[in-house]
Amino acid sequence: MTACVAAVAAVPANADVPLYKRAGAPAEQRAEDLLKRMTLHEKIGQMGQVAVTRIQGDCEWSGGALNETCMKTVLGDYAAGSILSGGGMPPASNTPKAWAELVNAVQKYAVEHSRLHIPVLYGVDAVHGHNNVLGATVFPHQIGVGATWDPGTVEDSAASTARAVAATGIDWNFAPVADLSRDQRWGRYYETYSEDPLLAGTLAASTVKGTEHANGAKEVAASVKHFAGYSEPFNGHDRAPADVSMRYLQDTLLPPYKQAIQAGAKTVMVNSGAVNGVPATASTYLLTKVLRDQWGFKGVAVSDWEDVRALQTRYKIASDYPEAIALAVNAGVDMAMEPYFAKDWSEGLKAAVDRGLVSERRINQSVKRILALKFELGLFENPYVDPAKADAAVLGADKDLARKAATESQVLLRNEGGTLPLSASAKKIVVAGSYADDINNQVGGWTIGWQGVPAGVKIPGTTVLKGIQEAAGAGTQVVHAKTTDEAVAQAADADATVVVVGEKAGAEGPADNPRPELTADQQALVKSLKQTGKPVVTVVLAGRPLVLGDAADTQALLMSWLPGSEGGHAVADVLFGKANPGGRLPVSWPKALGNDPLYYQQLPGTNGGPESQYHALYPFGAGLSYTSYSFDGITLDKPSVSAGDKVNLQVKVSNTGSRDGDLVVPVYVSRPTSDVLAPSRKLVAFTKVHLKAGEQQTIRLTVRPNVLAVTPGDIDGAGTQRVERGAYTFTVGQKTDSLTVR
Repeated sequence: MTACVAAVAAVPANADVPLYKRAGAPAEQRAEDLLKRMTLHEKIGQMGQVAVTRIQGDCEWSGGALNETCMKTVLGDYAAGSILSGGGMPPASNTPKAWAELVNAVQKYAVEHSRLHIPVLYGVDAVHGHNNVLGATVFPHQIGVGATWDPGTVEDSAASTARAVAATGIDWNFAPVADLSRDQRWGRYYETYSEDPLLAGTLAASTVKGTEHANGAKEVAASVKHFAGYSEPFNGHDRAPADVSMRYLQDTLLPPYKQAIQAGAKTVMVNSGAVNGVPATASTYLLTKVLRDQWGFKGVAVSDWEDVRALQTRYKIASDYPEAIALAVNAGVDMAMEPYFAKDWSEGLKAAVDRGLVSERRINQSVKRILALKFELGLFENPYVDPAKADAAVLGADKDLARKAATESQVLLRNEGGTLPLSASAKKIVVAGSYADDINNQVGGWTIGWQGVPAGVKIPGTTVLKGIQEAAGAGTQVVHAKTTDEAVAQAADADATVVVVGEKAGAEGPADNPRPELTADQQALVKSLKQTGKPVVTVVLAGRPLVLGDAADTQALLMSWLPGSEGGHAVADVLFGKANPGGRLPVSWPKALGNDPLYYQQLPGTNGGPESQYHALYPFGAGLSYTSYSFDGITLDKPSVSAGDKVNLQVKVSNTGSRDGDLVVPVYVSRPTSDVLAPSRKLVAFTKVHLKAGEQQTIRLTVRPNVLAVTPGDIDGAGTQRVERGAYTFTVGQKTDSLTVR
């Protein structure tokens, strides 16, 4: 493997050297030059992405060592332009060094067995740390990251992930998810940042910046997914079609993707679902008119898992595979994630060309984008990494940052009578619930395996129980009660009980839950502990808000999300007061089942039935602290602005308590009247500030005009998005100021 470690020497820029081999030349020019030298067969290969399992073991799903015969088929005969490791597709030995050796070997074969020595793009779903690699630090899932409301921490976490990914030779990370969290039943709810477009878009943009500017030895491309409208399945089930109005699509669903893409994302992954009767993979409107023409995106658009084939087999809008390929490619797909079908893809796209369904000019567009990305990432000069450095770069890396992110994500929702923080003089604390000592469910899906940590595999990390045991005072007895009867008996002489509840790890469709509530046995456990009369602290480890039932009114309630491998330390830091909770809900918490989808920007109507309007147990933005804050005023710089102007404002905030803390400062806008329906309030700016006890600060914020824009017109939503003229009221806390848009 030594030969793979050395970088390919830069080729001097002279007239005798092909332009595409000149390291200093612009990527687009190099791509254009290389494209002219390629055959149609080679171009078609570049547009295919194949799962690594197709070149391992028995070349089906066995995994294991690379199989040179199958490598010849995939990388040689059909010249696949990209390889991916999906969830549960590690090398034979799941170590960082083995990952680096695997990727190096794939690259080496591609470079040495392609006529023009073209490296592959290697993709992976590193969605909360380098989560496929055993021993890598696992960060909180996106829903917990959303609760931090902290773009800086998000960017730092993404950069840490990118460095770990790069150390194993991988150059493409399929993150961030810019879909909105709208329906708690959906199995991918925890992969989103927020129900709010601005919060979701800002954090997705921070992830793009952290990923693509990580200052590592190897560059990594981010992929904004799943473009667009993926999180709107009509019945809460993954990949079910969405049916949305054009106004809702343009004003609410598209902005987070746009914000992330405009942060510099090099790639976009297409929504697997259908929107308004058209699969996104075949939507010229989404993939060309919006993404390319309106937003100016220049990068690579890749389909999701088998979605091109699905146009024929599942959606049935194509009569055969070449026609399905033509629909996707002509709509704007540059690379097809057809994980098992290198031969079918190559022959299918060639047949589409021969039948006049796809032009070579259109193929050239995609291949040029793919090649340009490879040049931008430096793959032609530096396709390999040093496996000897991978373990040190990945194993346990940035645990302090993961702990910080998990701590910032903790949302304290209830704290009756100052139950928390737990007293340092407590003599006995009972810790109950099966999730208290369950690291695998604590980290959630997309960890080592697709559905979460596989049976029999144990990952390093700190459970809530272990965190509490380490954080408790020397004189405090921490008892782990494994059954309800034991918990009740031990609580009799305890100072407090911490009960840890949650949901099983899962991903995508298998994680769909038509009844997102605590299980009956968990509710019964909490109810029994409440009846002891001792203070009960409920900690929830879950990827979505759960209807709590009998667990709804314990003395304290801490939402911990899926906090990752350092989550136990984070929870304990908050429980014992080492950390002052600063997380705020990025989503709404339902009171009861049956109100999905639930989000705070519900539009007004004449509806009057019970719970038919916004009806949350804990509203968007909720969260308590161990100190107290006040919003002392909001002042706009001008009483009026033109429709295209930014709105600048100042907010005065104070820490009126006795502890330092972090305060989320959200600014909302409302309208007394509007031409189209507007929610009662809409987040238009936010920041997070650290305030010492007794400190006051004046913060300056800017509201961009596009955040205020809406689509005017009738039911068809045919108008052009714009900022309406008229009155606007800006609110922070209970303070308001008004503005007129001219």
